[in-house]
Amino acid sequence: MAMVWSSLVQPNLVLGGSVFDLSPDLLHRHNLKGVILDVDDTLVPLRQVESDPDLIAWMTGIKAVGKVWLVSNNVNGSRIKRIANALEVPYLTSAGKPSRRKLKQALEAMDLPPEQVAMVGDRLLTDVLAGNRLGLFTILVDPMPNLDQDQPRFSLLRTLEVALLRAMGISLSAPPPPSQP
Repeated sequence: MAMVWSSLVQPNLVLGGSVFDLSPDLLHRHNLKGVILDVDDTLVPLRQVESDPDLIAWMTGIKAVGKVWLVSNNVNGSRIKRIANALEVPYLTSAGKPSRRKLKQALEAMDLPPEQVAMVGDRLLTDVLAGNRLGLFTILVDPMPNLDQDQPRFSLLRTLEVALLRAMGISLSAPPPPSQP
């Protein structure tokens, strides 16, 4: 049972940085043609209402190589709608991750096989668990820092998740950077 549990919460890829470290090239290298993104603390800090210009520019690059959906546990539909509209992507709210229901909706709308779609999020027990349960390629990112900060915010829940999973022997190390010629 422990082996099954650990495989469900082990991301396929740990970026070791924010979502901005997810590049079109990385998607291409992993044969990913679609991306489902968490919103709160993955794309924008939880208390931030608007998308910043850097996020909009980043999203333009991602949309150039694949289909994108936002799937959020947040029940504040108007906030998520504003963010999705600014990024010009479809969205679903009240996902209840790790439930797969809303992820399945996004996946069906993309019309892609699960192995060609990434689930990108900052939480192991919601984003990664839900994505793995559906057979998606899961990518763990650091929480997005607030606009006035360069470093990721401290999250007690994330810290507890990481401690629990490390105690279970689950690796959360970012891959080494590619070697330079």
